[in-house]
Amino acid sequence: MAELSLRKKRLVFVSSTRADWGLLSPLARALRDTAPELDVAVVATNMHLLPEYGMTVDEIRADGFSPFCADMSVPGADEASRVRALAKCTAAMADAFTVLEPDAVVLLGDRYEILGVASAAALMNIPILHIAGGEISEGAVDDSIRHAVTKLSTLHLTATEQYRQRVIQLGEEPSRVINTGAIGVWNAINQPKLPASVLEAFLGIPLYEEPVAVITYHPATLDSQASPAARVRMMLDALDDFPELYCVITYPNNDARSDGIISEIERFAAGRPNAIAVKSLGMRRYLSLLSYADICIGNSSSGIVEVPSFHIPTVDIGIRQRGRIAAKSVVHCGDSREEISAAIRHALSPEMARLLPSVENPYFKPDTLGMQVRAVRDFAASLPCAPKKFYDIPDL
Repeated sequence: MAELSLRKKRLVFVSSTRADWGLLSPLARALRDTAPELDVAVVATNMHLLPEYGMTVDEIRADGFSPFCADMSVPGADEASRVRALAKCTAAMADAFTVLEPDAVVLLGDRYEILGVASAAALMNIPILHIAGGEISEGAVDDSIRHAVTKLSTLHLTATEQYRQRVIQLGEEPSRVINTGAIGVWNAINQPKLPASVLEAFLGIPLYEEPVAVITYHPATLDSQASPAARVRMMLDALDDFPELYCVITYPNNDARSDGIISEIERFAAGRPNAIAVKSLGMRRYLSLLSYADICIGNSSSGIVEVPSFHIPTVDIGIRQRGRIAAKSVVHCGDSREEISAAIRHALSPEMARLLPSVENPYFKPDTLGMQVRAVRDFAASLPCAPKKFYDIPDL
């Protein structure tokens, strides 16, 4: 029993995509390097283990971790296949947690597989620390999943005060909901950038001869009006109105029907001399590219959360991110070619250029990483914790 009481508290970070590891990795590394009372482990699943999406588990290994790999791949790219993948993920997490014996699990965001991770942890009585709750993205099923994960979690680190209040509104104890700002913004400001020559060699493009657009388009999973392939085709048609733009297009997440998006962007890149499709840039290359880019286009949350800190405009297309707090540099538009083209033209206008230097990012806090590290260490020190109680907002 004495040996058991002296065992370090084990935190298990679960990551399923290139994007969430880019956000989780600074916290995981900081805790590993500065919190001697903690044992930090990582579980890699979903896109990290898929060669067709860049086998990004290697990025976790490059950060000095030896991840437990939990395969959740299943055949198919439709909605039913995602349900089967979710079930496989839940089972794989039961195996991972049995082996790793975490005292707490750290999760970020709102993807469907994160619901499987949170369900497994909750049923195994493992407290969950959830990052980026309380947000809104009306065009994706992720919106409901995010709130469901909130209710399964014990500690919450939100990106803005409005999001903190929304988590409290869901019945979470205010003392366990902390507004730290967005870790992605901390990355954008603090991550050392690669020299232009290194990026040019990787991408095979010149960064200064033409204006550069960084483009990411994911399925809007609650869009019942058109297929993801049809939607992205309208965006690509709009890009043809700007032949001077050098288009760097990253692959979408592996949501339902993302295969149609990949086919369309590969076709576009093959037919346009100044366009390339990239499976995964990784956090450092992605943020470095944004520091040289002229515009961000698509429907990724990064265009709303991180990109404003680079003082370049974002064109946010369609309903996927509808409801998120956004800086003044974000131009929202519909899905048609005409709407997208008009939004890009406005984003590249002299009027926008005059606005950009003074843009403030609503997701910024000066010490986000430090706040998160302190919150996690305090939470770990309190373990094991008492069962949650529903917090009723006092009558006004």
